[in-house]
Amino acid sequence: MTNNFFQNTLAAAFVLSTLMACTSNGMSHGVMSGSGLSNPWERGENAFGMLPEGRRWGAASAIHYAGNGRVWVADRCGGNRGAGSCEDRRDVDPIMLLASDGTVLRSFGAGVFVWPHGMFVDHDENLWVTDAAVSSDGKRGNQVHKFSPEGERLMSLGIAGVQGTGRYFFNAPNDVLVAPNGDIFIADGHNASTPNRILKYNSEGTFLKEWGSVGAEDGEFRVPHALAMDSQGRLFVADRGNSRIQIFDQEGTHLMTWTQFGRPSDVYIDAQDMLYAADSESNTGPDRNPGWLRGIYAGSARDGFVTALTPDPVTNPEGTTSHAEGVTVDEDGNLYAAEVAETAIRKFTRVRP
Repeated sequence: MTNNFFQNTLAAAFVLSTLMACTSNGMSHGVMSGSGLSNPWERGENAFGMLPEGRRWGAASAIHYAGNGRVWVADRCGGNRGAGSCEDRRDVDPIMLLASDGTVLRSFGAGVFVWPHGMFVDHDENLWVTDAAVSSDGKRGNQVHKFSPEGERLMSLGIAGVQGTGRYFFNAPNDVLVAPNGDIFIADGHNASTPNRILKYNSEGTFLKEWGSVGAEDGEFRVPHALAMDSQGRLFVADRGNSRIQIFDQEGTHLMTWTQFGRPSDVYIDAQDMLYAADSESNTGPDRNPGWLRGIYAGSARDGFVTALTPDPVTNPEGTTSHAEGVTVDEDGNLYAAEVAETAIRKFTRVRP
């Protein structure tokens, strides 16, 4: 038996025992119901953010806390894919900086994106955003862009409108993360029919290495949908299609696998090493993590113990995604969610410790 096996088993056993204990007290209807976990958040009934007149939220998965009560978001220009999205609404800014009251402080990015997908704020407050689709004219998309806090584009990785598997080509970059030393990590592959991998570049955008392929073994992926890094410098990959989080060192060595955070579409780790995982797909199909509630799971990135869940209020979604697909958190513990099916940004106010 390996140490990884014991750590994964211990964390999963903790969640299982918690839920079973609550079931015996009449508080839960099933082991995987999730109601045995506390929910210290109050869900906002209305979308968060005061958009300009005539502008409405589109599908969104890209969201990241900017500090000082501000949140960066990127929606899909009022739509999702095709007509009515960033594909043809090239005069609409998809990227917005929201104040704590939802006021739009700044916006930019019109004409740059096809399908904004993942987002990260680095230690210099620069904003990184992935574009995970190609425009119908083949001239935009499949890139990762770096912007200054004011919206000046500083760097672009990938070849605009080109799909490929080389060192500087992407198949659909889902997310991006910048390590404290400036190294850039990109999760590539939004479909298991294309290569799924993690790519690493230095701060100047020079390729360093890549790892991963399609599969379910350690170091393999089925849609590496999001990235996060803890205070130890470990890289957390939301391996959504395999309903798990894989943890690596920064050279790509697999350290452990966690399944207790559901089927994660996004992962976010705060300064206290609390991990937040947005599960938008469990129970939306027979092969999509049956028996688990969708919602935002929270727990320790240090030991994997899950301690809280704010569940999806929709019990029978019509599509294959529901509730939060992106998640971030502020210093007061309030959650901000990016929603695809609901086409909204939503705030979950922390009302209990």
